[in-house]
Amino acid sequence: MSEANADARKDATAATRAAHEAVARTLPPDDGAFELARRGFIGSIPDADVPGAWSQRPFAFLDAERPDTINPSLWRQARLNALHGLFEVTPGVYQVRGFDISNITFVEGREGWIVIDPLTSAQPAAAALQLLRDTKGDRPVTAVIYTHSHVDHYGGVMGVLSPDDIARGVPIVAPEGFLQAAVAENVLAGNVMSRRATYMYGGLLPKDPRGHVDSGLGKGTSTGKVALVAPNVSVTHTGQVLTLDGVEIVFQVTPDTEAPAEMNFHFPQFGALCMAENCTCHLHNLYTPRGAQVRDAKAWSFYIDEALDMFAGASDVMFASHHWPRWGEDPIRAFLAKQRDLYKYIHDQTLRMANHGMNGPEIAEVLRLPPTLEAEWHTRSYYGTLSHNAKAVYQKYLGWFDGNPANLNKHPPEAAGRRYVDAMGGPDRVLAEGRRAFEAGDYRWTAEIVGHLVFADPAHEAARALQADALEQMGYQAESGPWRDFYLTGAQELRKPRPKSDTPRQASAGQLRTLPADNLLDALSVRLNGLAAGAETIGLTVAFTDTGERFAVRVENAVLHHRAGEGGPAAELSRGDLVDLVTGAKTVAEAGVAGDGAAELARLVSLLDRFDLWFEITAP
Repeated sequence: MSEANADARKDATAATRAAHEAVARTLPPDDGAFELARRGFIGSIPDADVPGAWSQRPFAFLDAERPDTINPSLWRQARLNALHGLFEVTPGVYQVRGFDISNITFVEGREGWIVIDPLTSAQPAAAALQLLRDTKGDRPVTAVIYTHSHVDHYGGVMGVLSPDDIARGVPIVAPEGFLQAAVAENVLAGNVMSRRATYMYGGLLPKDPRGHVDSGLGKGTSTGKVALVAPNVSVTHTGQVLTLDGVEIVFQVTPDTEAPAEMNFHFPQFGALCMAENCTCHLHNLYTPRGAQVRDAKAWSFYIDEALDMFAGASDVMFASHHWPRWGEDPIRAFLAKQRDLYKYIHDQTLRMANHGMNGPEIAEVLRLPPTLEAEWHTRSYYGTLSHNAKAVYQKYLGWFDGNPANLNKHPPEAAGRRYVDAMGGPDRVLAEGRRAFEAGDYRWTAEIVGHLVFADPAHEAARALQADALEQMGYQAESGPWRDFYLTGAQELRKPRPKSDTPRQASAGQLRTLPADNLLDALSVRLNGLAAGAETIGLTVAFTDTGERFAVRVENAVLHHRAGEGGPAAELSRGDLVDLVTGAKTVAEAGVAGDGAAELARLVSLLDRFDLWFEITAP
């Protein structure tokens, strides 16, 4: 952020300070979370600093008094998530927390370490492994477990495994359907989701009291090297038992909970239960604002209940992929029961009100937790919120349409913006009403009506500035880390728009490069420009020189198909070269494509879009 743009940021208004005072009066009594989060601490590295990828140093302001620009409840969660280092969960099980948004867990096997969830990127994962080895012994990694299909639980795998480890078949265990779910979320929809993630995780914001403070789920996401290495062992059913490096593990598959492919598991030898990301120290997302498939609250609750029944009686400690553990059978049972009921309550009450005829926004406005759930810190909206989770349940059952025919085919934002501005009497009238609402502390209304003016005239500086001011105050008031980051990132981009580019500013192709060939070709289908393809027909065989696989690839009816086998003249190249062609890093000639299908491949590549990561969000 430039100095000029930083100066545009404002302090908390009187309305925001009053909102914070109201929140502070309703917070639950202390539940000992800081003692739990510090328990078993062994050591760390200064500021959890991993050059080029991660550091807790910018969050030193959390050691001071809470500023007026941060919700008091989020402030507490941010301080908890700032605790970092190597912790003993129980003898033989260790976690490194605070080196990324997620935790990396190490289980002592007969010969080496079983790694659970190797973080988002390689550098923090490697630093965590080194911290463990420096303290507990330089033993090899003998297996890796991905609890589920989100990138912060597999992306750093190359920080704990080498290419030689992968080639010799070190077990990489994941729930059935992991690869398909990971590709769908991080590759097929990867560009739009990555852009929205810059808002959700505050990656473009300064880390200070008026910027990014915490993600609720953890401090934030690391920015190192990301890879997607396919698992070679699948967990297919509940009750499945694997022995990895002499350690017995009992698995519970939990599909369509926090991720489409996810699993909990128990270590009888250690009396330790891993709840993956199905139970964390806050209300999670039934819909994630970065964009993903809506999650099944009913299934989520069911699988927590099943885990409680299967494992709680044999567990001395429960740990997860984020936050801090719980120790003791009774605390574990109490925690699981309230997490279970949290998701079931949101599910049941949303559908109860929907059956009375209320739509998603109406339900979200009135839904409240019962006193027994509201009394817990671990049910608060640090990540998911009651508001957008109620809308998620509504969407899962009833879709985006609320049944009102006026909402069936509404104008898109630019066209609607022009009409709203005209109907209100022009830009000056819109601004006057926006300023009146702002002075009254009605920031939601300010942002909504002035947003129409921004979409009608994105160059209108006064409109952009006023909407930014309103979003900023909503960010300061937010208890949810992602809501805060969305609001503050929107304000930042309204105040300082990113310059347009004549060429696409593409995201990293790191995950594309490590995809299996079949998944890589599947990922190309969403890049095919249907209007450009028109009535063209293309047929060839793509022969991958690095894997020896051959695929028939065909375009017809503006749709890209592929299947194993022959499909016409062959174009021979590696998977990496194909990625370079798709991203424009190389031409067909520069990639050294061999075979008489090179020309057909060039035709295909010419019809593939290159995505611009930095598309506009707060303006057309």
